[in-house]
Amino acid sequence: MVRHRLLVVALWLIVLVVGAMATTKLPGLLTTSLTVPGSDSATANAILAGHFHDNIEGSFAVVVPGSRGEEAVPREVRGALHVIPGAVVTEQRRVDSTWYINVDTPLSLGRAANETSDFRRALRAAHVDGALVTGPPALQHDISPVLSSDLRRGEIVTGLVALLVLLVALGFTWAVALPFLVAGATTSLALLATYLLAHRLTMVLYVPNVVELIGLGLAMDYSLLMVHRFRSEVTDGAVSIEDAVVATTKTAGRTVAFSGLVFAVGLAVLIAVPVPFVRSLAVAAVLVPLAGIVGVLTLQPALLALWGRRGVQARRFGDRRRSPDERSWWTHSARLALRYPKSVISISLVFIAILASSLGWLELTPASLTAIPSSMNSAHAIRLASAEVGAGFLTPIEIVIDAGRPEGVDTSALVSARLRLAESVLDEPGVEVVAIGKKLPYVSTSGRYERIFVVTRDQFGSSQDQALVRKLRTALIPAAGFPATSLVYVGGAASQGVDFLTDVYSNYGWLLAIVFFMIFFILARAFRSLILPLIAVFLDLLSLAAAFGVLVAVFHFGVGSSILGTYRVAQIEGWVPVLIFAVLFGLSMDYEVFIVTRIREGVDQGLSNNDAIEEGLGRTGAVVSAAALIMVGAMSGFISGHVAGLQELGVGLGAGVIVDTTVVRALILPSVMGLLGRSNWWLPSFLAAKPHTTPL
Repeated sequence: MVRHRLLVVALWLIVLVVGAMATTKLPGLLTTSLTVPGSDSATANAILAGHFHDNIEGSFAVVVPGSRGEEAVPREVRGALHVIPGAVVTEQRRVDSTWYINVDTPLSLGRAANETSDFRRALRAAHVDGALVTGPPALQHDISPVLSSDLRRGEIVTGLVALLVLLVALGFTWAVALPFLVAGATTSLALLATYLLAHRLTMVLYVPNVVELIGLGLAMDYSLLMVHRFRSEVTDGAVSIEDAVVATTKTAGRTVAFSGLVFAVGLAVLIAVPVPFVRSLAVAAVLVPLAGIVGVLTLQPALLALWGRRGVQARRFGDRRRSPDERSWWTHSARLALRYPKSVISISLVFIAILASSLGWLELTPASLTAIPSSMNSAHAIRLASAEVGAGFLTPIEIVIDAGRPEGVDTSALVSARLRLAESVLDEPGVEVVAIGKKLPYVSTSGRYERIFVVTRDQFGSSQDQALVRKLRTALIPAAGFPATSLVYVGGAASQGVDFLTDVYSNYGWLLAIVFFMIFFILARAFRSLILPLIAVFLDLLSLAAAFGVLVAVFHFGVGSSILGTYRVAQIEGWVPVLIFAVLFGLSMDYEVFIVTRIREGVDQGLSNNDAIEEGLGRTGAVVSAAALIMVGAMSGFISGHVAGLQELGVGLGAGVIVDTTVVRALILPSVMGLLGRSNWWLPSFLAAKPHTTPL
């Protein structure tokens, strides 16, 4: 990389340009679909689409307020449908002075979303005054520019925070530009790979924001570690630039590569989750550390060779050389932890317990239709419908009955079972309407399929809505006594949301156990210890507990929400804790590897256990702190946005990183290692290998 540095930089410049071009086309390939293949809701929704012309994810809802009961409104809406291929009106009703008209299309969610603007223009041209268009396609269409605007704002916030942190960490030097260049290039590579994969895989609409902001923070962290090591290598004027770059790559570069792989392994577990929404986030997130590794091992050495010794020299105002005994705050925290380990551990655990105390109120929702920007046309329609006819009017539960043969729905046994089910559902708390009938839209033209609409007063994804779907499946439908030849499914958006949460979390415990098992052996190889990997996993769980507790406190109880500018919601979006776990687990492992490998180096050099801990924390603490602050800056980019799920991701990750670096790694880790002494490095003789350190 050093010898061919100009070629390497030129190739990365091409990646940067091509990645930027691909990024502009990426939103058109993304979706907000919560479909769970093979689930009960997926089967029901397929029947609804094939036999009732009710495409759950491709349907629009047109809300026309203040129409004075004009019968011309449905006709005018039909006149505007020519702009959408295959669109038909499947249902229309007037409540007081407002028309609610359902428009079905045969299009996928993404294609239907692309037709939203044309449909709205056609409605205006047809003189449907004040028409509001909502539904999954309209929501996806409206949220896309909001996400793009939030991303630009997040990039600015991340850049400003990173610049301040790098100036403090590196001083006034041209080396400050290196992390920005590496981060920009590696993020472009990750986005380019995401764009290519989006042609084959379902990719969720949040992917660009997640890849860019987490990618920028992580790549800057990795680059900073390389610059920090390179600067120490070139202090010896007799060392050539090429030798300094090689030494930096063999030490800090290897550590970064190892940490990135551990990070990727933690994220890769999500790929096994059988839900396209979560799997797409996992695939995209895995690309972030992998792209970071490629950038650190290729572009970073080339840039360091170009920058040279003068490029990393710093000018600090009022700076003075520190003696080894006053190296950093981390040195003092290490000494405190080693002197009073039991007290430090006790106080730290009490503090984390307080932060995690809100965990008991953690509730999940598949998605939030209320915590979205109020300026959106589709959001206005949802609020109007919720106020006039109930929150569940636009997302009804749809019970689908398959009689097993044509005209089978008219048998006396099935008719009686249907009536019993309708009556029992109507008695449930929160149910507003149960609608049944003998022809379309309740019975298919073949007479084989029948559906029952259930409209609730509760919001989509609420705990009450979820409980009703589960009760329908486990109690109400079995108790209705349907004939053995018939099959009954629960579909609609509400049912799809329940299946989404069930499939995401049903097997997650086993997946986590596999990850812990893999990470344990990877860390055992790196640390040459069987004790420290166990400590690392336990400390990660402490950081995660604190992160989830803060997440609930901010969004459920509103602690600090006015200061942060976040939504106040009763439930956390279901994909958020999963991604927080994977990303924070990876980041925590990164910091653990950076610190412990340096402590291991001290032990190998003959230092006592306590001296090695103090030396390791003193030498790595400042750069780990800077890396953590940069990552917190990236998370603040999520928090400053207008989408609840991304705000939740930012708060959870930001809180976790802060707790992990200030309490867990700076206080608990040295305390535990101090108490264990030489036992930290216990490894059976048959597993021991020749020492191979990877210091920063």
